[in-house]
Amino acid sequence: MRRFLACVPLVWLGVAVVATASPEPAAQVGADCTAHGKKLAGRVKVVDAFPDLRVKRVDAFEDLRVKWVDAFPDSCGRWQRVDAFPDFTIQYVDAFPDITIRSVDAFPGVP
Repeated sequence: MRRFLACVPLVWLGVAVVATASPEPAAQVGADCTAHGKKLAGRVKVVDAFPDLRVKRVDAFEDLRVKWVDAFPDSCGRWQRVDAFPDFTIQYVDAFPDITIRSVDAFPGVP
C-alpha cells in the first residue's frame, strides 16, 4: 500500500506534464498578410528541405488564397515561382503545415 501511495504524486506529475504540453499551433496568417515574420507576397521558391514555411494545399478552409502569377507579385497572396533570389521558400507537406493555401484564379489574399 505504501508503494502505491508513493507513486500517486508521480502519476499526477505525469498527468500535469501531458495536459500542459501541446504541439505548436499552425501559424495563422495575420491581417498584415504575414506568417512567421514573412510577408506572403512575392517571389517564391519551392524546396525539399529547410523551408521558411511549410505549406499544405487544401480545397477548403484555407489560411491564404494564392494566385500564381508571371509578373508583379506585389500584393497579398500573389506569388511568382522562381528558381533564384526568392523572397521566401516553401515546402509542400501533408502534415503539420505552418499555413494552408488554396490556389485561385481571382481574389487572392486572406479569406
